[in-house]
Amino acid sequence: MRTFGSILAAAALCASPAFAQESDEIVVTAAKHGEARAQDLPITMNAFSADDLRERNVEDLQSLSYAMPNVQFEDVGTARGVANYSIRGVGINSSIASVDPAVGLFIDGMYVGVNAGSLTDMFDVEAVEVLRGPQGALYGRNVTGGAVLVRTRAPTDVFEAHGRVAVETGTNLISEAAIAGPLAEGVLAGRLSIYRADDDGWLENDFDGSSFGRNETSIYRAALRFTPSADFEALLRVEQGNIHGDGPAGQNHASFDRGSFDFAIDNRGYAATDWEQAILEMNWRVGFGDGVITSISGWRNVEVPWAADIDSTSSFVFHTRVLNAQSQRSQELRYAGSFGAFDVTSGVYYLDQDLLYIDERNFSPTFRRVGGGQGEFTTWAAFTNVDWNASEALTLSAGLRYTHEEKDSRISRVRRAIDDLNGPGVTVPGEGVVGGDIDARTLNFSDAPFQQDWDDLSPRVGVQWRPSEATNIYANWSRAFRGGGANFRTASLGLAPRAYEPEQQSTFEIGWKQELGRGRVNAALFHNTIENMQRETNQPDPISGVQQIVLNAGDAVIWGGEIEARFDVTDRFTVAAHAGYVEGEYDSITEDLNGDIVINAADYALEIPRLAPWTYGVSASYTAPIAGGEGSARLSYNHRDAAFYNDSNLGRLAEADMIEFRSMARTCSMKRRGAAILCCPRRRRSASQAVSGRRFRR
Repeated sequence: MRTFGSILAAAALCASPAFAQESDEIVVTAAKHGEARAQDLPITMNAFSADDLRERNVEDLQSLSYAMPNVQFEDVGTARGVANYSIRGVGINSSIASVDPAVGLFIDGMYVGVNAGSLTDMFDVEAVEVLRGPQGALYGRNVTGGAVLVRTRAPTDVFEAHGRVAVETGTNLISEAAIAGPLAEGVLAGRLSIYRADDDGWLENDFDGSSFGRNETSIYRAALRFTPSADFEALLRVEQGNIHGDGPAGQNHASFDRGSFDFAIDNRGYAATDWEQAILEMNWRVGFGDGVITSISGWRNVEVPWAADIDSTSSFVFHTRVLNAQSQRSQELRYAGSFGAFDVTSGVYYLDQDLLYIDERNFSPTFRRVGGGQGEFTTWAAFTNVDWNASEALTLSAGLRYTHEEKDSRISRVRRAIDDLNGPGVTVPGEGVVGGDIDARTLNFSDAPFQQDWDDLSPRVGVQWRPSEATNIYANWSRAFRGGGANFRTASLGLAPRAYEPEQQSTFEIGWKQELGRGRVNAALFHNTIENMQRETNQPDPISGVQQIVLNAGDAVIWGGEIEARFDVTDRFTVAAHAGYVEGEYDSITEDLNGDIVINAADYALEIPRLAPWTYGVSASYTAPIAGGEGSARLSYNHRDAAFYNDSNLGRLAEADMIEFRSMARTCSMKRRGAAILCCPRRRRSASQAVSGRRFRR
């Protein structure tokens, strides 16, 4: 997100009133038991409505990194589009495709199984919900750090259209449009959305003086909603997108100051993401427990080729090309209903993935080495959660998830590219369609097969006390599981490919949400204990350049807290603030982390990466009617402490202070039966109203 010199112009055309929602009023679905206000749930979370995202000029999840305490939504740094999300110090620091995420991303209910290609621009989004802390009892898999739920807009029963154009320094031209409405009155509705961003880049490569950072994004999305009766709804969403641009702007600190943005690289590299996905959600209302049966079927295919100047100098020292290709299919079937004082949510879940990873390392125009891995991963799970409303003020809850996971992996160590991965005779193809893409499908992986499987039980217990409608006090204990695997990036011929085991996390959290008339204050304290913590070390290798080893390094504890406050000074003027603190340390270490071959005090002195101790911020926003539309202005200041980049503590993410000022004007009008109708008033929506269209709720 560019914070200075931005020019934003937006225009909207709507067919029905567009109601603005504040963060505490947004209807959320995090509990998987109907719709509720975020403020009423016994979990620590942030919810952003479409208006919230627009006012913050959010283009992707990275744009929200500074909007919440103890949350870091970033890419790995060496590969654009490869997410390395961290919440409360629990995350990963890797671009290795076989390393599972610690923060789960869910798009319209579909779990996204890999980090590669999961960081893309967002548009036509209804809401984003960020759940802090482990969510394993209800959500997919590998959500030890938390879960991010993205909901795109659904078709509407009335005609609706809107468009937006934004111009940022660079120059970056962003445009989007959406149209929705009934196709068969009361039975079938549709929606079509298109997004395009053309960024010329705003950096300069000192190697040749060229502009750097170009990026082009195109996304197309279509949705159909079928409602043949009041008790059934089917919603199909399909999406296709592609991103193509320059690789990362690597800076070598031996040549440039850390605080500058100067760099000089002889290899532009490239970064691309191409994906297709389809999600079918069906809901049946049933008499049993006045409940709803929900089915979510998902399919996603993504390819992420990228290349980078790893040495980040103006000489050919170490360049790399990588291909990630993943295909996944998932199915969730669940029931949510009530039986007297008991609210029950139960279901089963299935996910299978095919994963391909190719790693090519170039040390001169004529000397290169190549390796990688292939895998078929399968997950089965069954889960249930029961809330017992013991009284009007007291609710006790318990949940349990059983998971069975299988991973079949085949790996080849990085070796001379004139050799086949299973012997001599086959070379790696050269130039491809995307800046020298690697057609990895001709390669054969059989150097080191691994067949792994695990069974896990993840329990959760909690209590919620509501002494009044304005007060919500809760405490939860949960245990979470993140699957093991095998390292697809084995770069050293002297080191055999290696597998690693799952990590387990136990978390205790206590929270308090308080509404105060025109404002609110939310606070939480947490304590995490992580066993068999998965870590990635970076060690120099004389042949392959860098050897990255994924291993179970030992146990760690992470603890901290956060507080958020919001106050509506008037109906149009709002101030907000947040602060978070997190601290962590290794409790026991079983593997060498810093590369000195021994486990000693130097390893225990290492800090957990991507764990910024302090995050805090304050903002003020104001809206006013302008010429039949609305104008808004927002001023914010946010800070995040420095954090180490990798497990060896060799790199560092700098301390960051962000000051932003944004203003926006939007108008919205249409002609219906000859009458002009204004359709952008600010108006709160009550919790009982549907977010869009017809929804199933209790």
